[in-house]
Amino acid sequence: MTTRRDLLSTSARVAALLAGAGLVPATAHAWDAAAFDAKSLADVAKAFGAQAPAANAGVSITGPDIAENGAVVPVGCATTLAGVKRLAILVEKNPNALAAVFDVTDAVEANFSTRVKMGQSSNVYAVAVMADGRALFAQKEIKVTLGGCGG
Repeated sequence: MTTRRDLLSTSARVAALLAGAGLVPATAHAWDAAAFDAKSLADVAKAFGAQAPAANAGVSITGPDIAENGAVVPVGCATTLAGVKRLAILVEKNPNALAAVFDVTDAVEANFSTRVKMGQSSNVYAVAVMADGRALFAQKEIKVTLGGCGG
């Protein structure tokens, strides 16, 4: 009969072996901190190693025109462009602009949905970072009637 102590001990050994083999990440990627601390669209693009952002019809953002509760605003980002390596969602007037990042490969459809917190009415951006270093974006204004970031 396996005891709880045996199970925990075995689990710890397996986790240590996986970590030693490099199969479990020890820390988050270094780019996360700089990107999530960025305060503007241009700063986020720079943190991702991309050029100055430019509007592009191949990138789209979806969300409500009016959000009743800023704590849970449904937004989506998508692109049909080839060569995308990362898609991001930014909320311009939040204390930290970057709300979500999705890494994209050829095996992944570049179409994501999530919920973000918004403290006030703001422009929301979908940014596609391309393999060639370009940053392309679409924007949508979302009005918030009840703030979600401490407001």
